[in-house]
Amino acid sequence: MKRREFVEKVGIGSAVLLAGGALGASEKTPTAAKAKQGHDHSPVNGDKAHATVAFGQWVPFDRFPPQDPTNPAPNGPNNRTKNHHVLTPFNAQIKPGGAVSFIISGFHQPTIYAPGTKLEDINPALVVPGSAPPLIDDPNGRLFRGVDPRTVGQDRIENVTLSDPGTYLVICAVQPHFVNDKMHGFITVRGDQG
Repeated sequence: MKRREFVEKVGIGSAVLLAGGALGASEKTPTAAKAKQGHDHSPVNGDKAHATVAFGQWVPFDRFPPQDPTNPAPNGPNNRTKNHHVLTPFNAQIKPGGAVSFIISGFHQPTIYAPGTKLEDINPALVVPGSAPPLIDDPNGRLFRGVDPRTVGQDRIENVTLSDPGTYLVICAVQPHFVNDKMHGFITVRGDQG
């Protein structure tokens, strides 16, 4: 056997051993991770495993930055008046353990409240101190609050998984979007997985 053939065979054998070890370890990892982190790492497949929600949408306009700083674009790349403050679809549906991806366009903060929370239950007067525009900070029933939109780019994605069946209220916690534009929607987690 030539040296090259030997090295190739040893390389393939090592790859098989490593892959086999990794596969064997992966079966144990989710259980250990679940016990350690309290997360369920079981895969969720099929219909309603994932939903996408457009969280605000830009209307057609030129967002390209101006090349001449002395002649700025009249609208600017993040002109808030060029944004629809709606969630599309208004009611997304997933199965337990499924995920929702909020594709955020504009200055928005997705916030999810527990099943049974109604619009009138949200107190928009509770705000993050010093936030401008004001960001709603009502903790009653709040399960998830997205990152502070003042600290990140306006266009981003945030993913959330929900396991318990029910209908969850989702709002934009930017106070004028919620109060003036009624920017909200729902996520329904179907217990029957249908």
